[in-house]
Amino acid sequence: QVQLDESGGGLVQTGGSLRLSCVASGRTFSTYNMGWFRQRPGKEREFVAASNYNGGRTDYADSVKGRFWISKDDGANAVSLQMNSLKPEDTAVYYCAAVSARELSTYSRIEDYTYWGQGTQVTVSS
Repeated sequence: QVQLDESGGGLVQTGGSLRLSCVASGRTFSTYNMGWFRQRPGKEREFVAASNYNGGRTDYADSVKGRFWISKDDGANAVSLQMNSLKPEDTAVYYCAAVSARELSTYSRIEDYTYWGQGTQVTVSS
């Protein structure tokens, strides 16, 4: 069983930055593919970013490309999401997700992931 604990959410103005962090329990974090998803008010949960198990490949939703960056730190059992140039439409609850896959490809579907964090709120004011 893996527990994921997110932090770093908050209130920021349009154009600002936030860095989300997700720390995982467990001794095999290096074999996990990781992802970030978000759920905007009144919307379905959607893919934001993903990293393969070794951090060598990443993938992003079109809406965040060039503004968000995902990075995996196996030494810290953590994955982060750096969010720059934030927009009001980025307001959402952000979720960290993990799957023990040891895959070189990335996963962007909700059903690909086994473990989920509790979510952290990001609010971007206009």
